[in-house]
Amino acid sequence: MQRQTEMGARLDQLQQSSSSSGEKLAALGTEIAGLRGQLQTQAVEIEQLKTAQRELQDNVSERFAQLAPPAGKIEVINRDLSAREKDAGPPVAYLNAFGLYSANKYPAAIQAFESFLAANPASDYAGNALYWIGECYYSQSNLAKALASFKMVVDKYPRGNKVPDALLKTGFTLYAMKENDRAKSTLETLIGQYPNSPAAAKARERLAGAGK
Repeated sequence: MQRQTEMGARLDQLQQSSSSSGEKLAALGTEIAGLRGQLQTQAVEIEQLKTAQRELQDNVSERFAQLAPPAGKIEVINRDLSAREKDAGPPVAYLNAFGLYSANKYPAAIQAFESFLAANPASDYAGNALYWIGECYYSQSNLAKALASFKMVVDKYPRGNKVPDALLKTGFTLYAMKENDRAKSTLETLIGQYPNSPAAAKARERLAGAGK
């Protein structure tokens, strides 16, 4: 009888130990999933910062180019200016809005970009402004408005320099909305239309990761 009692006690201990191990494994799995989510979020934020940094560098370069005098050439006075020449370089209102975005002041940046678009609908930077509005919404996890903004960049400014990036972020946004088939199709379209762009390289990486 004593041996049976000891065996019963031992079985109870093993069951409790098994139950405890199962709970620990479940907790560990939850923690790992949370860490993966944080890593994915940080990766997206890093890409946003890289994109913002590239545009800021381009803007600074354009400003310096404007300040540099033409060498060995006399300009004709009162010559007609093309629309692009009139809009050469990032306007101050656009730079101010971009500064708000860079400072993570997303609501203020959206308002500033929208004001810039209202005042300068034909600007060479209109598509860029709309793209950064999408990035602001994306950073706030307002995926529906982010998606609408990115798609509008492609639809309204199909020749703009932000179209590849807008297609990329459209795909990323669709993935975040769990619309994986549409996301994959969008990234494949990006790769097909702009195969040598940095955005296409990121799209290939995302598709390769999605296949694992």
